[in-house]
Amino acid sequence: MKSIRIGVITASDRASAGIYEDISGVAIQDTMKAYLKSEHEIVYRCIPDEQTVIESTMIELCDREGCCLVVTTGGTGPAKRDVTPEATENVCEKMMPGFGELMRQVSLKYVPTAILSRQTAGIRGNSLIINLPGKPKSIRECLDAVFPAVPYCIDLIEGPYLECNEEVIKAFRPKQ
Repeated sequence: MKSIRIGVITASDRASAGIYEDISGVAIQDTMKAYLKSEHEIVYRCIPDEQTVIESTMIELCDREGCCLVVTTGGTGPAKRDVTPEATENVCEKMMPGFGELMRQVSLKYVPTAILSRQTAGIRGNSLIINLPGKPKSIRECLDAVFPAVPYCIDLIEGPYLECNEEVIKAFRPKQ
């Protein structure tokens, strides 16, 4: 059985410079601990909002660290420095636009500015990359919406079998 590794990338100039604490990256890690019953290891990176750095970090976590899932936070808005979706598109073989569509739909229930969010997802080899917004509350709302499809997506790209804590979140897998 493959060991399960999950990458967490925070793209933030200020957090990577130590100006403030990376609460968003911690929120993703806490959510993964709550969701997953499977033993797993988190591979964490806090990096600046530089497209080349984001791309090389995604490649490192997918190709060299063997993460079946890479979850990013930050860099999904319309500001000039927000380039996480572009980095994701550059490193992925297949884009999975349904993830971003659902996350925006869910976020619109809470804030009208959700239409400004450009989060997306894609496949690189045997890895699923998902871009999340930067606020911890939004991270959980978005993950609650899309995560039921994540284990089956990882099955389809020949990643490890992810077992969820069904008291927290239920994964959907079609009946065989």
